[in-house]
Amino acid sequence: MDKLKAMSTFVAIVDQGSLSAAGDKLDRSPAAIVRTLAGLERHLGVRLLNRSTRRLALTDEGRDYLQHCRQILADIHGAEARLDSRRTEPAGTLSITAPVMFGHLHLTPLLNQWLKQHPQMRADLTLLDRVTDLLEEGFDLALRIGHLADSSLIARPLGHTGYVLCASPELLEQRGHPNHPQDLADWPTVCFAPAGSTWHFQVDGKPWPQRIDPLIRANQIDTQLAAARDGLGLCRVLSYQAQQDFERGTLVPLLTDYNPPPMPVQFVFPHSRLLSPRVRHFMEAVEGPLKARLAGETGKGLAT
Repeated sequence: MDKLKAMSTFVAIVDQGSLSAAGDKLDRSPAAIVRTLAGLERHLGVRLLNRSTRRLALTDEGRDYLQHCRQILADIHGAEARLDSRRTEPAGTLSITAPVMFGHLHLTPLLNQWLKQHPQMRADLTLLDRVTDLLEEGFDLALRIGHLADSSLIARPLGHTGYVLCASPELLEQRGHPNHPQDLADWPTVCFAPAGSTWHFQVDGKPWPQRIDPLIRANQIDTQLAAARDGLGLCRVLSYQAQQDFERGTLVPLLTDYNPPPMPVQFVFPHSRLLSPRVRHFMEAVEGPLKARLAGETGKGLAT
């Protein structure tokens, strides 16, 4: 059995939604697609897809195997692209999206430096605090924070960051320090509006949702941080967002023993799009500095 061909066929069936559509995509007959899928299932000893006259549905085994197939195929494409990228100078336009503050603080300086080194490159950088559809919106690459819900994406890990509660020295001088997440019910707070009015902590290894009554709801992280600096209330942000304030002493981290587990920071790109040399070249150029910055956060205890 040609395992790579079988894997590619299985992934194409899932992505195209039918055996006939997969055959059209791969320029093969429906009968050949059926034979390849049946041979793969026979080789693995499990059913990957439940098939009816109207629809296909992944089995639990098929869903797990699909993730491995995507990663293996992406690794192969990546190895080929790396060889190609060594022969050519990157050229063209890189379309990338990232969260607003992370982009300003970390990604933009590295992108600017990379563009100086590669004058044949251009970049379209879109900073948004929302999850984008890479295929529909035409992005080559995204930097995302959090666990992926979309199985059609390939992730390239960079590190971790997590939420941290913080307050101004002025507010702490007035009110003292909270000792437990439940104390926050009596504290003034400012929050990031899209995140809602519940802050999530971890107490004795279990999730602890804490309701708050915000004095200010802001749709921008900068606004939230400014209000906290002015002593209007506690705020809760990702550690990199408050890093400069911690270094300057304008904000102080609190209740760090109750922080939930940190979240992954990663580059993501569509598995169905062959990774171009320019995208791979950019990722390989900036992932080292990004990993170092995120490791520095964790080393200071702000993301753990």
